[in-house]
Amino acid sequence: MDSLYLQHSLFPHNFCMIRVKQAHNGTRIGVYRNMATSFSCCAVGVSENSPLKGTENGSVFDDSAGSVTTFGTLLDAEITPETIDFFVSDAHGDPDCPSQGFSSVEQALSSLRQGKFVIVVRDENEEAEGSLVMAASQASPKNVAFMVKHGSGIVSVGMKGEDLERLNIPLMSPENEDDVSAPFFTVSVDAKYGTSSGVSASDRAKTILRISSPDSRAEDFRRPGLVFPLKYRNGGVLTRAGHTEASVDLVMLAGLHSVSVLSDIVDAEDGSVSSLTNLRKLASEHSIPIVTISDLIRYRRKREKLVERTSVSSLPTKWGLFEAYAYRSKLDGIEHIVLVKGNIDNGQDVLVRVHSECLTGDIFGSARCDCGNQLDLAMQIIEQAGRGVVVYLRGHEGRGIGLGHKLEAYNLQDQGHDTVEANLELGFAADARDYGIGAQMLRDIGVHTMRLMTNNPAKFTGLKGYGLAAVGRVPVMTPITEENKRYLETKRTKMGHIYGSDIQGPLISRDKNDIKG
Repeated sequence: MDSLYLQHSLFPHNFCMIRVKQAHNGTRIGVYRNMATSFSCCAVGVSENSPLKGTENGSVFDDSAGSVTTFGTLLDAEITPETIDFFVSDAHGDPDCPSQGFSSVEQALSSLRQGKFVIVVRDENEEAEGSLVMAASQASPKNVAFMVKHGSGIVSVGMKGEDLERLNIPLMSPENEDDVSAPFFTVSVDAKYGTSSGVSASDRAKTILRISSPDSRAEDFRRPGLVFPLKYRNGGVLTRAGHTEASVDLVMLAGLHSVSVLSDIVDAEDGSVSSLTNLRKLASEHSIPIVTISDLIRYRRKREKLVERTSVSSLPTKWGLFEAYAYRSKLDGIEHIVLVKGNIDNGQDVLVRVHSECLTGDIFGSARCDCGNQLDLAMQIIEQAGRGVVVYLRGHEGRGIGLGHKLEAYNLQDQGHDTVEANLELGFAADARDYGIGAQMLRDIGVHTMRLMTNNPAKFTGLKGYGLAAVGRVPVMTPITEENKRYLETKRTKMGHIYGSDIQGPLISRDKNDIKG
């Protein structure tokens, strides 16, 4: 077996050692390891009599045609030290595991069932606003007084649209109903009977209890008042990641009537929005669990069926014959597609590619990214394997920012920004994709354990917690070009992508003609 030391074309400061052996078709194949770091890659060399041509990064592609030349399939994925690092930990990404330093959703639900408070924050940001939340059906003068003492003084009630209609409580500004960034304030109310001015904790508690009662009527209230109902958006935090939606979701998950009480927490000294540090102090002093909306979203996504299968058909492709499964999201109506090759059978050890929609790369062959080449390679590998799944997630354009914004990001990249900086400059997250729907589609077609075809650790964490287990990783290595070189380097350094192989066993399993379906 030969050993070679080569300078890596994408990372020229790194040198790699390649151990090479001769394959039956003349192609020389091996695994090389970065000599400066633990970064590993799959390398392919070509002997003089091989019909294949190698590109500068060692992958075997036909540059003139712009397509991948099939040389075999990377099927023998194993769990190796690199794979374990890639998959992080069992806890990371689990929808039931709370963000570090926060309470679990189950702890919050237990507190609500006992008539106690929960503090809800959007995320782990120090500046994130926090709200005191409890079930409206368990409101008391003591609890309302606590909310007024530590909150802004405005006590709100989160409730569904049908309850607002039943009680004839209209929106304060109906023209703003399409603005998903702001809460839906309604006309404020007071209970008409058994209260005085409505300002006391006792009066407000009576109003809240009356609002939460399924027997209440529109004539039980006077308008305006000192309790402020907020309209809950259907779908809750899966539609809008707001405190109103989170409070009602938590109350419903606790098995209580779907009306919540909430108030924004402010600093006792200057009345500013309370910092996370002060929220933690308040929580510690009064034994109140703190939960994040992002954790609640993951919790719900794990437990609720978010897609429905709409149709199935055979689909002949340039790679081979697949079964196409169409799904529709119950949240936003977006349609997704899953392509299945062969018999999934018991769902064990299935080769899986979860691919995010990229119109520019998948359809028009954009050279700015490697998306189209990755999809092409994944389809070829699965066709050769005779068994596997491609999940095609729509609505993921530009890592979730949309087609138009992606083109704006391209302009920023031309001005010197990298792909992450461009998304942030436009006001988006570096990666706004969620893979929970993809996980549910995989479960629906019977996948249980999989060899995941990806370079992206987020896809592994995004698929965990749905009854799926990744038993190996198959890297998806495509040509590195002048146009996508900086893009790939940014994804490696800033987003943790791994452009290399975890595979220590054979890199070519067998010839296509030897594969049994």
